[in-house]
Amino acid sequence: MFPDAHCELNHRNPFELAIAVMLSAQCTDALVNRVTPALFKKYREPEDYLSVPLEELQQDIRSIGLYRTKAKHIRQMCERLIEDYDGKLPTEFDELIKLPGIGRKSANVILSVAFGQPAIAVDTHVERVTKRLGICRWNDSVLEVEKTLMRKVPRDKWSTTHHLLIFFGRYHCKAQNPNCPECPLLDLCREGRKRMRARERQAEKLKNEMI
Repeated sequence: MFPDAHCELNHRNPFELAIAVMLSAQCTDALVNRVTPALFKKYREPEDYLSVPLEELQQDIRSIGLYRTKAKHIRQMCERLIEDYDGKLPTEFDELIKLPGIGRKSANVILSVAFGQPAIAVDTHVERVTKRLGICRWNDSVLEVEKTLMRKVPRDKWSTTHHLLIFFGRYHCKAQNPNCPECPLLDLCREGRKRMRARERQAEKLKNEMI
C-alpha cells in the first residue's frame, strides 16, 4: 500500500532532523515543514540558536503548539551539544535521550532516519495500528508496544516497519475515520471488524425504519 513510506519531516542533516522532531511533538509534520524552511535558513548550527534571545526563537516557531517549551528545549539541547558533544549530535540511543527535549520516540527516529540504525519509534499512529490489528494488547504502554514490535519484527526491518505503520495510520487507518471497507487487513483487524458490524447493524436499522 505504501511502498515509498519514509520520514516526512524535511531536513538536510541529523541536527536539523533533531530540531524538526522536537517541533513535531503534538503537532503535524505538515505544520513543522511549513516552519522549518525559514528556521533552518536562519539557524544552521547549535551556536546560532544561542545567539538570539529566547523570545526571538519563540516568535520564529510561534505557529507551532507548545512553542515556548519547545524553544527552551531547543536552546538547552544546543547548549548540551556544544558543551558535551563538540556541537555534533550523538549517535547512541543512551546519549540521545540525555538531551533536553529528546525522549525514546525522538531518539529512535533520529537513529533510524539520520544514522541508518535499526529502530522502531512508537508514535500515536504506530500505537493505534498495532493495537487495532491485535499485534499488541489494548492496555500496552508505549514502551511495551516498542518491545513487542522489536520482538516480532526482524531487526533488519525495524526502520521500514516503523515508516509503514506510520503511513498506514496517517493515511488509511485514521483515528476517527479509518477506511475499514477498503482495508486489505480487515480480516486481521479486530477494531475494523467491530466497526463494520456496527455499520451493518445501523444500515439494517435504517432499512427497517424505512419499511
